[in-house]
Amino acid sequence: MQMFSLKKEHFDEIALYAEKDGPAAIGGAINTHSIIKAYSLGLFPWNNENEDIMWYSPDPRMVLKPQQALFSKSLLKSIKKQEFEVQFDTDFKSVITHCSKVKRDGQYGTWITKAVKKTFIELHLLGLAHSVEVYQHGKIVGGLYGLSLGKTFFGESMFHLLPNASKTAFYHLVEFLNSNNFDLIDAQQETPYLASFGAKPIPRMDFIEILKESVQKTTLVGNWNNSFIETKLIDIL
Repeated sequence: MQMFSLKKEHFDEIALYAEKDGPAAIGGAINTHSIIKAYSLGLFPWNNENEDIMWYSPDPRMVLKPQQALFSKSLLKSIKKQEFEVQFDTDFKSVITHCSKVKRDGQYGTWITKAVKKTFIELHLLGLAHSVEVYQHGKIVGGLYGLSLGKTFFGESMFHLLPNASKTAFYHLVEFLNSNNFDLIDAQQETPYLASFGAKPIPRMDFIEILKESVQKTTLVGNWNNSFIETKLIDIL
């Protein structure tokens, strides 16, 4: 395991030659610059509060091409009935707060630490982190959030208070990404839940090669609900 560095060449080395399952590096800081830099090269932080920052680049990597997403008949029926109201970027703080409170099997605490939450809220204000909110009768009942760089969406977390709420958020995210020619959704870790949408594990080297090209395409910066502009990652870093 290596100590963390913000030097690009060291990032590349970490991402390419990290162990398959364990952390690729330890240390550094979580802020807008380090998150943008790390994610653009295939790394992400994953640790609990008051622990050393651990940076991961798993092999294989769970990904989904938006145009290959799968949705159940029951979900599509729910979508057609318009059981929920869906918005983008209307209440990012509520979404990330709800996500941080989700209890997950075999895991104590949350990787959405105070530093992660603060940084992603800042990234949202910069127009790079986005949320999908699902409402029923004016109350938020589900949602998801993630980071958008180039034509890759890095999915971070989702939550639901009612059945199908988070799935509805994901459906509408996929619709948006398809309509804006996104290449990839990075789901990071393998889970049956993500596999049910069609996500598949691919070798880390393949993921990094796709990512290198994808993040150089224009990034949709701003509020995805109503207004955004396209800019290059080089102008963001």
